[in-house]
Amino acid sequence: MSESSAETVADVVASAASASAAGAAGSWRRATGIAGAALGVLAAGAAAGVAVERMTVGREVRRKARLALDAAGPYGSLRGTPGTAYADDGTELYYEVDEAAPDQGPDVSPRRRRLFGGKAPAPVTVVFCHGYCLGQDSWHFQRAALRGVVRSVYWDQRSHGRSGRGVAQTRDRVPVTIDQLGRDLKAVLDAAVPDGPVVLVGHSMGGMTVMALAAQYPELIRDRVVATAFVGSSSGRLGEVNFGLPVAGVNAVRRILPGVLRVLGRQAELVEKGRRATADLFAGIIKRYSFAGREVDPGVERFAERMIESTPIDVVAEFYPAFTDHDKTGALACFRDLPVLVLAGVQDLVTPSEHSEAIAGLLPDAELVLVPDAGHLVMLEHPEVVTDRLADLLTRAGAVPAGATVSGYGTTSSTGSAPGR
Repeated sequence: MSESSAETVADVVASAASASAAGAAGSWRRATGIAGAALGVLAAGAAAGVAVERMTVGREVRRKARLALDAAGPYGSLRGTPGTAYADDGTELYYEVDEAAPDQGPDVSPRRRRLFGGKAPAPVTVVFCHGYCLGQDSWHFQRAALRGVVRSVYWDQRSHGRSGRGVAQTRDRVPVTIDQLGRDLKAVLDAAVPDGPVVLVGHSMGGMTVMALAAQYPELIRDRVVATAFVGSSSGRLGEVNFGLPVAGVNAVRRILPGVLRVLGRQAELVEKGRRATADLFAGIIKRYSFAGREVDPGVERFAERMIESTPIDVVAEFYPAFTDHDKTGALACFRDLPVLVLAGVQDLVTPSEHSEAIAGLLPDAELVLVPDAGHLVMLEHPEVVTDRLADLLTRAGAVPAGATVSGYGTTSSTGSAPGR
């Protein structure tokens, strides 16, 4: 963030000191009523933090702060060469390609010589798969660090980001499945990486997408994939996740949430208006379930908030049931002989780090990295750690030259400087 932008945000936040506590308390009581009816126990932890904020920061001040952060932050601003792939149901899948610089030809590793023989192999392409309610821009820090170093593909899953709404869901009312996402990834590979070695990187749902690809196309993994990274992901048993709630609370959520989401999905326009009206509460929930540390750059927090808010409620409802059914433990065997990185935030409440440990337990040669003081969006909260481990994985796979420098791009610390383009 530039110095002038930082001053703008500082001025906005500083003016909050004079906000009226009495007026804020009244609006808080109204918001609590809305939250209780709409979100119940899931919102309880975040609501407490929002209550404190409302005592000191007025609504108009918070709105101005959000606008200042939106204008100042570079997050999500990186663009590549656009392309479109078509899923088996006709859904348009948007992707972008960042090409490697001409002088960044990768070394030919022994593994790649075995795979491709004596001729010069095609360059390695790293394909990044994002998570639920996010988009390709969630890889902002890693993308900035790898630009020009390695050929990379970033794509938006169906109904997310710049991709089209799922045709099977809107036309035929077919439920979304993780298997469908695996086939979508195959379509992106066919369009953007028709030949040559591939490194697959998936965060959360994106990791599940990679597993689904392996389950349906094991020969593709065997013949073309040279390394894989699973970031904050899971191979199954997501129905047992407690989201940091007490037993009674999580049981209530599991019982009513699928039905509530279905109802909300059918009233999408009304619900979207409600989301805007209760933006502060949603921001608190997003922060709780995305980050763990207290030193996250406010611009990064706002960036994550914008991505998640941009996912329509009917899309949220469409995808949610797929996670309960997800079980791709058997597909992990496809990655057993590959360099694999398994990385997670220790305080991840969405896909707890125990799920990453379970993945690593089935891949004994995988590198397991558990990041302290990190939540679900670990690649935004601790980008330097994620980028460092990815760079090491790419070097081991022969995707980048052994002498290449891939810096731990960016910092989200409120005391550090935000990255530029």
